[in-house]
Amino acid sequence: MKFLVDAQLPRRFAQWLNEAGHDAQHTLDLPAKNRTTDSEIIACAMREKRIVICKDSDFVQTYLLNGEPSLLLISTGNISNAELEKILHANLKGIEDAFAAGKFVEVTRDALVVHE
Repeated sequence: MKFLVDAQLPRRFAQWLNEAGHDAQHTLDLPAKNRTTDSEIIACAMREKRIVICKDSDFVQTYLLNGEPSLLLISTGNISNAELEKILHANLKGIEDAFAAGKFVEVTRDALVVHE
């Protein structure tokens, strides 16, 4: 799977996904780095068929209006990056399976939700 990790999340998430066999970039890897606008992130994700990983409700609104981009929404509230990484590690297989069935997946502290 191909991912694009948004600026509010640490770059190490992209590195960890790459180590897990995926193709992941962070916004820091893009030409404008963390100054990349949401519309540029969406265009890049659609062009390269990447799933945007974010905490940002703006991407949800775009998805609800346009059905794009594919989106992994992190809805865990305020937790440490280490805690979030544990949740993602524990749910990686489920995330992969969820994207086989849908284009909008949400990770909470306790669940994985596939939105239609």
